[in-house]
Amino acid sequence: MAQVLLLLFLSSFPFLSSAFVCSKSPRNQDEVLQIHLVPHTHDDVGWLKTVDQYYYGANNSIQIAGVQYILDSVIPALEANPMRHFIYVEIAFFKRWWQQQTPAMQARVKALVHRGQLEFINGGWCMNDEAATHYNAIIDQMTLGLQFIDNNFGSSARPRVAWHIDPFGHSAEQASLFAQMSFEGFFFARIDYADMKKRTDEQRMELKWRGSQSLGAATEIFTGVLYNGYGPPSSFCFDILCGDPPMQDDPRLFDFNVKQRVELFINRSCEQALHYKSGHIMLTMGSDFNYQNAHTWFKNLDKLIAFVNKDGRVNTFYSTPSKYVDAIKGMELEVKTDDFFPYADCPHCYWTGYFTSRPALKGYVRRNNNLLQVCKQLEVLGKLGESDPSSETLRDAMGVAQHHDAVSGTEKQHVAYDYAKRLAIGAQQCKMVINSALNKVGQRRQYFGTNIQYTFCDYLNISACPATETTKSFTITVYNPIARPVDTNIRIPVSSQEVKIIGPDGKPVPVVIEPVSKETKFVRGSLGNAPYELTFPLTGLPPLGVAIYTGNTTANSGKHTSKVASKFASKLLRKSDFTNSDYHDGDYVISNKHLRLTFDHDSGRLTKIENLASNISLPVDQQFLWYNASVGNKDSKQASGAYIFRPNSSKPFNVSLNNKVSSISIVQNEVMQEIHQVFTPWVSQTVRLYANKPYAEFEYTVGPIKMAPSPELGKEVISRFDTSLKTNGVFYTDANGREMQTRKRNYRPTWTYQNTEPVAGNYYPVNSRAYIKDESGVQLTIMTDRSLGGSSIKDGSLEFMVHRRLLHDDKRGVNEALNEPGINGRGLIVRGKLLLLLEAAKSSAKLHRAVGEEEMLRPSLAFSAGSGNQASYQALTRSLPANVHLLTLERFGKSVLLRLEHQFAVGEDVELSKAVTVQLKGLFQDFTILAVTELNLSANLVKSQRQHTVDWKRAKRRNKILVPTDDFEITLKPMEIRTFKLEIQ
Repeated sequence: MAQVLLLLFLSSFPFLSSAFVCSKSPRNQDEVLQIHLVPHTHDDVGWLKTVDQYYYGANNSIQIAGVQYILDSVIPALEANPMRHFIYVEIAFFKRWWQQQTPAMQARVKALVHRGQLEFINGGWCMNDEAATHYNAIIDQMTLGLQFIDNNFGSSARPRVAWHIDPFGHSAEQASLFAQMSFEGFFFARIDYADMKKRTDEQRMELKWRGSQSLGAATEIFTGVLYNGYGPPSSFCFDILCGDPPMQDDPRLFDFNVKQRVELFINRSCEQALHYKSGHIMLTMGSDFNYQNAHTWFKNLDKLIAFVNKDGRVNTFYSTPSKYVDAIKGMELEVKTDDFFPYADCPHCYWTGYFTSRPALKGYVRRNNNLLQVCKQLEVLGKLGESDPSSETLRDAMGVAQHHDAVSGTEKQHVAYDYAKRLAIGAQQCKMVINSALNKVGQRRQYFGTNIQYTFCDYLNISACPATETTKSFTITVYNPIARPVDTNIRIPVSSQEVKIIGPDGKPVPVVIEPVSKETKFVRGSLGNAPYELTFPLTGLPPLGVAIYTGNTTANSGKHTSKVASKFASKLLRKSDFTNSDYHDGDYVISNKHLRLTFDHDSGRLTKIENLASNISLPVDQQFLWYNASVGNKDSKQASGAYIFRPNSSKPFNVSLNNKVSSISIVQNEVMQEIHQVFTPWVSQTVRLYANKPYAEFEYTVGPIKMAPSPELGKEVISRFDTSLKTNGVFYTDANGREMQTRKRNYRPTWTYQNTEPVAGNYYPVNSRAYIKDESGVQLTIMTDRSLGGSSIKDGSLEFMVHRRLLHDDKRGVNEALNEPGINGRGLIVRGKLLLLLEAAKSSAKLHRAVGEEEMLRPSLAFSAGSGNQASYQALTRSLPANVHLLTLERFGKSVLLRLEHQFAVGEDVELSKAVTVQLKGLFQDFTILAVTELNLSANLVKSQRQHTVDWKRAKRRNKILVPTDDFEITLKPMEIRTFKLEIQ
């Protein structure tokens, strides 16, 4: 009967061909289906339980899972049979376990690794998310895990295959990064249900993915979509957490089932093989936290292999993904150049809500990436030793935070708190690094002090900083982590209206002092008490350098102070206060030398933006709205939740009454101009133009989200920019902060899209920017300060989901509504920024690439009491070119790891998209480069070494490796990142 069913199944796909036969009598051994059994466990680095709870097996009332028991159990099981294999992925867990083992056990594990029985796959600190992660953090967490493998097991243990079986959609940048890390294959499980059906129907489950249009064939990687998710075939889970029947092979006992189990296994295998082109298939024998008792798995798999092979119709054996890739080399594969976003597992189930879920955590992760880069740079520049503080704690915490249930916002609330706690502890350690490094640099330079105790202010965005609130004189030591001079602005809380700032050149700096807004006072609560906020520009911060500013509260407003205060005094204007110079035709206007923004006098909303230099004028209406979250309907019971975005209508509702702001005020001075808008008691915004910046800053404060007027429904809040641009459904979003991806509303490049969710199905991850443009050559770009979900639901429009508060679980496993309580239990308040740039399309990349770099790596501010010496210092002898970003500068054993990145894509800018040459020799002030070795992107393979390669038909040759000359001169092509190990003196 089973054979009849299989024949019926095969006959339903007459257009497919296979390189195997599933019959009793294959014509030759080459036609026998080869079945690769891959024992594995998927160990979430936090999700329903914290990472430590998962490791120890604690809190099992939530989930029975203990990683230490998996590894304790697998090792002797592998030793018991040399034919057995097992793969392991999450190094955050493996390192914990490894450090607890005796030298004897470590030697046993090394032997298994070197024999290939225990194989590391992927090898990152975690299996990172691909939607909410920044490429800088992805590279860091992968490097952290892969270095652990290299340091403890040697180069022969280097993972060859990337394994992202659980992330909820896949980015082109991730594929590009993996290819540059020398991975030969990339496997995952979650793709859109419609895409999956088309691929299975057409035997297109394996492909070549070209992740970068700029780098081309150099970023091609073999990509395989798994058939059974990442679990075993139905009825063949032998884990203690499963209920499937074991291999009962003793005929003397009841329920002897060998014949039935073999028949079912072959049928399941042949069914899967029908959807793949080669005569090989891979079966993932494991799942979440499986193998806590490895014996149950391996004993049954041993029997299954023996009895299936005795049958003779197929050949089954233990294998690994890398062995599978080796076995199918030479296949002809299609080339994919787009990505796998968004992911949906049913017509009304789009996993696009997590692009925004837990926006405060997403922002905190991004800020800590900034801090970690500063910390690592200063470890090198400060020449810190083993006895000094270390960045290791924050590296580990950031590695954990990139997990696909961490920064994604799809964890339980108590786990989110744990992620934040780990980041806070790591940040505190990094502040100690900065403190030590600044003192050591100061000691060497002998001009900006030593033995200084620096403090740091984590709440400057809500005007809280004890260092400036409670002292009459203070020093701000500013470190610029960018390898070019930077102009920026800082805002600090002060207790007096008479504060003078002296710059590093010893001259007064223009300042403006304003009352702290009512909205900011509400957000900061008891964290600060300063009544005023002082803003001043930082001009020409030296590349990888320090500039010192001092602040003093004057006893009275003397002549100089009075003049400065008068010159930069601001006007706080209500509607009745406006004069002809403050509005045009009755509207409110703020401007600088770059932009002019006009706000409607009646509604208080933005109506127009003008680029004064380019003579571009664009009608823009910006407002806040919310979508009511679905709780399920007649079409589907699917509710909106941590993963899923499903509004109950395509029409959003305005947060403010009658589409008008409830109050508006304006601040104008020579440092900045601001419009303060209150839309509703839980949504306010400051639109800000700094005198020295070419963008408009939209700083929003949203929350606690009120559930009225529909208390049973959640709310998903958006900031929307509507323009007159004719965009024909096309918009652009970034991939993990790097290359831009073209999006088209209600369209997918590789299959026919069915529009079942008009809003959610058109949402995409936005990590750093999105833009729209039209044939007139005008481009509107919006930069984000964290990962968010965004879209263009109608022509000429861009919207970004900035907050969400939901009352129902979406039934994807977390079993908890996304209803963050915030500090006081009343609901989470989020403060974030969107930066708006208006420019000619041909000139926009030059602007948004520079702004993106400066927003990702903000200057670090270290505060100290008293008036220190005004001074500056730079670690570089010269700035890097405008299109080159110093991505990594960190300690690498006794060497230094340096990554340089070309920031522009092919064709983005007439000049800056050209190849660029950088000379490393003599680049650094305080050390000399003696030797340079080029490595792959993950720094675990020397570029000049011949790596294992797989021959895919029609695959182009990888680009030629450019080796530095004796002058250490290197060339970067558009979007290229090159990695170097420096020997220094």
